[in-house]
This record gives sequence, C-alpha cells and structure tokens, in this order.
Amino acid sequence: MAQQMKKLAKETALYGVSSILGKFLNWLMVPLYTYVLASSADYGIVTNLYAWTALLLVMLTYGMETGFLRFANKNKEEAGKVYSTTLITVGTTSFIFAMICIFFSHPIANAMGYKNHSEFIALLGTVVAMDAFGCIPYVYLRFKNRPVRFVFLNLFAIAVNIFFNIFFLVICPWLAVKAPYLINWFYNPDYGVGYVFIANIFSTAMVTIALLFDVFVVKFEFDKVLLKQMLKYSLPLVVLGIAGIMNQTLDKILFPFLMHGKTGASELGIYGATSKIALVMLMFTQAFRYSYEPFIFAQKKDKNSLEAYADAMKYYILIALFIFLGMVLYMDIFKYVIQRNYWAGLKVVPVVLFSFIFQGVFFNLSLWYKLTDKTMYGAWFSILGTIIIVILNVVLVPVYSYMGCAWAAFVCYLVIMVVSYYFGQKHMPIKYDLKTIGLYTAVTIVLYGISTFIDTPYKFVNVGLKSILMIGYLVLLVKRDFPLRSIPVINKFFK
Repeated sequence: MAQQMKKLAKETALYGVSSILGKFLNWLMVPLYTYVLASSADYGIVTNLYAWTALLLVMLTYGMETGFLRFANKNKEEAGKVYSTTLITVGTTSFIFAMICIFFSHPIANAMGYKNHSEFIALLGTVVAMDAFGCIPYVYLRFKNRPVRFVFLNLFAIAVNIFFNIFFLVICPWLAVKAPYLINWFYNPDYGVGYVFIANIFSTAMVTIALLFDVFVVKFEFDKVLLKQMLKYSLPLVVLGIAGIMNQTLDKILFPFLMHGKTGASELGIYGATSKIALVMLMFTQAFRYSYEPFIFAQKKDKNSLEAYADAMKYYILIALFIFLGMVLYMDIFKYVIQRNYWAGLKVVPVVLFSFIFQGVFFNLSLWYKLTDKTMYGAWFSILGTIIIVILNVVLVPVYSYMGCAWAAFVCYLVIMVVSYYFGQKHMPIKYDLKTIGLYTAVTIVLYGISTFIDTPYKFVNVGLKSILMIGYLVLLVKRDFPLRSIPVINKFFK
C-alpha cells in the first residue's frame, strides 16, 4: 500500500511539473496583462472569452478522455483500436466546430457583444478545436505512463504562448517606437487585446504539430460498435465535465449579461485577475487528477483498492488545506502579482480557494460511479450544480458583483460534494478518515480566523506572525500524519 501511495505521489509530482510550473508561468502573464492592456475592461474581454473556450473544450472532448482510459485499461490488447477510434471521432467533431466558428463568426460575435471583432470568434474557435483534438494524444501519454513526454509537450506549449504574448504586447510596441519599419507590415498598435488571441493560435498550432508524433503511433481503424459503447459510458461525463469547469468559467460567462456596460467589463476584469491568485490550488488539483484517474482504474482489481482510495483522499485534503493557508496567510506578498488597481478584488481569494478544494474532493469522490459504470449519477450531480450556480449568480451578482460569483461557486461545489459522498457510501462504501479530515479542516479555519486579526502597521511583522501560524499547521502535519522519514530524499536525514 505504501508503495502504491509513493507511485501515485511520484506521478503526481511529475505531472505537476508541467501543470504547476506551466500555470505559474501563465500566472506571471497576469501582471503583464494588467499593466499593458489599456484597462481592466480589456482584461475582462480576455476573462470572458477564455471562460467560453474552457467550457467549449469540455464539450468538444465529451468525456472521451476518461472513456479512453476506461476501455483501454479494460482490454489493453485492444488499446490501439480504442485510441484510433477516439482520435477519429474527436478529430472529426473538432474540425466541424472550427468550420462553424469561422463561417458564422459574425452572428456569433454579435450575440456575444463583440460585433467589431468577429475575428476573435474565428481565432478562438480554431484554438479550441485544436486543443480538443490534442487532448486525446495527451491522455494516451498518461495511459502509457510517459509523464516526461507529457511534461515536455505541456511546457513547450506554454513557453511558445508566453513568447508570442511578450512579442506582440511588449517587443512590438517598443519596435513601433524605435524601428517601426521592421513591423509596420504586420503590426497594428491599436489592436491591443486582439494580440492575446493571435499569440494563442500561433502557440496552439505549433503544439498540435508536435503532438502529431504521438498520433501516428498505432494502426488507424474505426470500430463503430466500440464507439457506441464508449459514448454510452462517456456522454454522461459531458455534463459532469461542464460542471467541473463551471467553478472556473460559468460565472465569468454569465457576468457580462448580469452586469452590463463598461463597469461590468471592468468588474469582470478585476475578478478575473484576482481569481488567478487562487490558481495555485487548481494547479495542485489538476496535477493530482492526471495521475489519480489512471491510478483508480489500474487499482480496481486490487483487494486493498478501497483503502488506497481512502488514503489518497486524506492526503489530497491535507495538502490542499496546507496550500490554502499558504495562500491566505501570505496574501500581502501574493497580491503584488497583479496591479494595485485590482487589489479591491482580493477578498474573493479565500472563497475561491475553498471552492477549488470542494472541486478536488468532488473529483476524488467521482471514482465510485466511474468504476461501477454508473456515470449517469455524475451527470445528475452536475445538473444539480448547474442549477445552483446559475440561480445564485442571477440572484447575487446584480447585488454583490463578483463576490456573488465567488459564493455561488462555493455553494455549488459544497452541495454536489456532499450529495456525491452520500450516494457513494450507498453504492461503493469507502471508509474515509473523516476524523483526520475534520481535524485539519477545523485547524485550518481557526488559523485563518486568527490571521484576519493580524494587522499591524508593519508588513514584515504581519508576515512573521502569520508564519508562526503556518508553522503550527506544519508541525501538526509532520507529527501526526506526514512524518519526515516517509518523504523521499528528506527521509535520509531522519530515522
């Protein structure tokens, strides 16, 4: 069992290199956008359209990532056929979607309030289509336990995107002043935020080309019977996947319709920028997910699998709470990631962080209906979440602006987390260590509560006092559940 946990931890760390480092590098783009773009309203455009792309990406993969892992692990001798069938299916639907966005960009842009920039729709539609197709080679690398290749491609994608962002938003404006003749033939100084999307399509195209080396690795064959079985399993996960992305996107999609005009766009820009600070939690959850999903299917036949699932849940929550404290206790440092004009929105960070934790727990709990092929339960939970988040956004946003968004996501994931746990214990009872989880949650809330009263005129004193609280959590963690002798490398120095 210990060996299984070590393997899971190792793969989580490897996948986390690309997820955490990559998102951190993208995170560093936030100050660039907040300082370079003309106003917070411009960043509101970025926030809104990228929320749409994230949601559409889930719809365009329609659960086939998990479906591939399920059927490839079910019969590994047929894994090549499963892979090629999945590639052909997702590739076809992605191509059709891209064509729709290109040919109907004007009416779509008008409906979304971007009538002067219909090219945004064509650009992002093409990006989403390529990303959806690329998800399948990525999941194939996870199936083949090739995290190094996975990490390389992820970091390559991020590095190229950052390069083009810096080129168009920093280098080109400088050249426009110093040597305009070099760039006049392609660069328009007034295009502004549009170059964010142009940078994205350049980077996505280059990564898609790189992924082709992981596409033509099997004999291409299309099995209609297999596809029907996969769709029956995977389609309910579409609704589940939509709910999974709601915590990050739906509020930002609804916001422009609930808060109109330039003020609404500016408020959305502030919310989008401050929410980025909480992405550290999402980085950890995503890294955990990349390794945990193949892990649960591989462990299904192990007689100790339920114990392994319980341990994984406990350690996920303990580390997630540690990250929460690290973020909120050192907010006086993290706030410098964004421009001062955006600091009014920092109050959403603790709420968003906890909603991300609930999201991670909900994902952990989802194993029972995935392993028992009862994925319709996941769909029903997701529909419940959709109803909650839509209603609360409609009710709260006009009154409380982006704080309404944050609390809507919080309540959404809290409710579906509890409901999933209740039904999971009926269909696949797992003895989670609720006593330990409850203890650490209570300690975290108490420490955070104490930190809110620490407000001296000296920032270094505030940071020092909050560090004492952080050390208190670490001492509890090491003494009770995470002894140093169990941590690779560090254990060499402890008996």
